Amino acid sequence: MRFLFRPPAAEAAGLLSLPWDRPLQEWDPSLLLEVPQRGISRHVVRFVASGGRVFALKEISERLARHEYRLLGEFEEEGLPTVSALGICVDRPHDQEAILVTRYLEYSMSYRWLFSSARGEHSADQLLDTLVELLVRLHLAGVFWGDCSLSNTLFRPDAGALVAHLVDAETAERHPALSPWLRAHDVDLARERVGGELLDLQSGDLLPSVIDPIEVAESLAPRYEALWDEVTHEQVFGVDEQRWRVAERLQRLNDLGFDVGEMELVTSDEGAKLRVETRVAEPGQHRRELLRLTGLEVQERQARRLLNDIRAFRAYLESTAGGPVSESFAAHRWLAEVYQPVVESIPRDLVGRLAPAEVFHEVLEHRWFLSEKAQRDVGTTEAARSYFDTVLPRTPPEITTPSVIAELGPKG
Repeated sequence: MRFLFRPPAAEAAGLLSLPWDRPLQEWDPSLLLEVPQRGISRHVVRFVASGGRVFALKEISERLARHEYRLLGEFEEEGLPTVSALGICVDRPHDQEAILVTRYLEYSMSYRWLFSSARGEHSADQLLDTLVELLVRLHLAGVFWGDCSLSNTLFRPDAGALVAHLVDAETAERHPALSPWLRAHDVDLARERVGGELLDLQSGDLLPSVIDPIEVAESLAPRYEALWDEVTHEQVFGVDEQRWRVAERLQRLNDLGFDVGEMELVTSDEGAKLRVETRVAEPGQHRRELLRLTGLEVQERQARRLLNDIRAFRAYLESTAGGPVSESFAAHRWLAEVYQPVVESIPRDLVGRLAPAEVFHEVLEHRWFLSEKAQRDVGTTEAARSYFDTVLPRTPPEITTPSVIAELGPKG
C-alpha cells in the first residue's frame, strides 16, 4: 500500500494505524463515527476521528481518487468553497479501490439535516440560492462540476445565512473557460438531481408540505441565469455617470459575495462600457480586516457583523472618552471586554453546537429581539444568558468539533 498525504503530515499520522488493507464496509464499528443526516453517496463512505478532527474516507477507483485529490487541492489553493483533501491510499491488497481522505467541514450541515432538524428555519429558496451561488463560483473558475446536487454539498451557517461547499469532485473537469453549452448542461444536471433529492425527502415526510419539489427544481435555472448575468454582464452608462456607476457596480458585486479583479472601462460616443472580471475566490475583504484587527478567523458575513459591532463599541468609547479612539485600540478592548466574555460563557455542554463567531452573531440578534420586547437595551450579558438558556440548546450537536467528538465517541 502507498499513502499520499498533504502537509501537515502530523495530521495524517494518527490515521496510519487504521486497517487500510480491508474494505471500508468491513471496518470495526468501534473505529468509526456516525455522522447524522449526511448526504447520499454512490460510494462507500465512512467517518473517523483522529487528533480532534473528523475525516471522511471514500472508497473509489484509483484514477478517480487521484483526479479528485488533485482538483480539491487546486480548489483549496484558489480559495474556492470546497472540502479539503488530506490524502489518498492506493495499491491496496487484492485490487481494492483507493481511499480518498478529506477533512470533514466543521460546523457544516447536510440538506437532509437542514430540512429535518428542529432548527430547520432555512427555506428551500435560501438553500437553492446558496447552491446556485456555489455553481456560479465554480463556472467562473472554469470548473464543470458534472454532479451538482444537494447531496454533494455541505452548508455552513454564516451570520444567519448559509455558505455552500462542494464535497464531491470526482466528475469535475477543469477548463480555461466554460462555454455557454457546458454551463447550461451543468445547470440541467443540477436541476434533475435536486428535483430527485427533494422528491426523496417528500416520500420520507422530511419536506415541509408547502414545498413543491418539481417547482423548486425548475426554478434553479432562472436563479442561476439571473446571478450569472448579474456578475458577468457588461454595463453601459453615460460618461457623466461614470464615477458613481462604477462604484455602484463594485458595491453590488461585493454585496453578492464576489470580489472584483481586473476592471476595463471603454469610452465611446455611445457612453462608457464597463467590463468587470469577477474573482472566483471566496470573498475575504471583511475577513482580512477582522483578522488584522483581532486575530479572529471567521467567515465573511460573520466578519462583517463583528466589524459592525466593533465600530459601535468604538463610538461608545469615544463618547465616554470625549475624544477620538484609534481603531486598533477599540478592537483590542472589544475583543477582551465584549467578544471573549460571551464565548467563554458558553455552557460546557453546549460548546461546539455552533462556531463561536456564529454564537456571537446569534447573541446580538437575540439582544435586539429582547430589547424590542422590553423597550430598552438589555445588554449583551443578559442577552447571552437568555440565549444560552433558551436558544442554543435547540441546536443538536454535530460531531465536527473536538469537544463533541470526545463526548460522542465512535460507533458501537
